[in-house]
Amino acid sequence: MAVLEFRRAGLTGRLQPLDLTIRLGETTVLLGRSGAGKSSLIGLCNGSLLPDEGSVLWQGHDLNRCRPAQRRQIGTLWQDLRLVEELTVLQNINTGALGRHSLLWGLRNLLQPLEPELGDVLLHQVGLSNGLRDQRVSGLSGGERQRVALARLLRQQPMLTLADEPLSALDPRLANDVLNLLLDQSSCVISLHRPDLMHRFQRVLGLRQGELVLDAAPSAITEATLAWLYSEG
Repeated sequence: MAVLEFRRAGLTGRLQPLDLTIRLGETTVLLGRSGAGKSSLIGLCNGSLLPDEGSVLWQGHDLNRCRPAQRRQIGTLWQDLRLVEELTVLQNINTGALGRHSLLWGLRNLLQPLEPELGDVLLHQVGLSNGLRDQRVSGLSGGERQRVALARLLRQQPMLTLADEPLSALDPRLANDVLNLLLDQSSCVISLHRPDLMHRFQRVLGLRQGELVLDAAPSAITEATLAWLYSEG
């Protein structure tokens, strides 16, 4: 089942027009040099960027005209995390559920963090102590912040999970834990600078100078292909 479709969708100067279908239950890794267009493709996938030409469809509907309830089915782990520094860990985690609740619920969460038991479950799931639950995000380490953002994503319960370089600031053990959690999601598109991890995925997409040049199973990709993908010029 197709959940996301690109129909000659492109961004001037960043992504050449491309046709692409993302299917339910499929794990996809996005590879390419810095500046190849990976973050731009993630942005088109979640609607934070609008195509200059063509269209992006979510479950058959123009993504940028979808209702909030439809758009919340796409969850993103951003490269800059986009946590609210002044709020507590639990308040940040709960923002992942804003799309399913009323404005009043969101305001109550600002005054008194809601559903602490569920917050504890999610903190445990991402390998954090519930002792961090009431701490402000501004006082956390980089690795702790990364996992709070992941817990917020799990709170959202998206149909499609997107992640933009989620392992870049993590040590090998923590990177493996985070990747395992992301791959446990129903469908995902994850941008990485780690071609050595492509065997963990079902599908590999490769971008080179803003063009989608590779779409294959990991077993079909040779060292020569990877060398060309990451070469200059």
